[in-house]
Amino acid sequence: MNSKEITISKDDVKSQKDMVLWHLKSFKTLTSYQAFKEYGITRLSAIIFNIRKEGYYISSKTETIKNRFNRNVDFAIYTYTPPITNLKYRQTSLLDFT
Repeated sequence: MNSKEITISKDDVKSQKDMVLWHLKSFKTLTSYQAFKEYGITRLSAIIFNIRKEGYYISSKTETIKNRFNRNVDFAIYTYTPPITNLKYRQTSLLDFT
């Protein structure tokens, strides 16, 4: 999958989407708790959905923890994977190893 590279700098951050892109570029992962605590973002999954539509590769992994009432709680960890650029070998078919 071809992915866009995040190029935003801290000085360019003007929206919640920009905050999420900057955080993912800087720290690679983000949870909804971190987004709320650090940036006041309450709808992280909606922002991630829109960022993915723009062509950025953001994967999600579901984790489960116990809450204070000993119940299982699921949450997502979003991870940015930058595009692979400098490939020395490019295989275009199973028979092509140039």
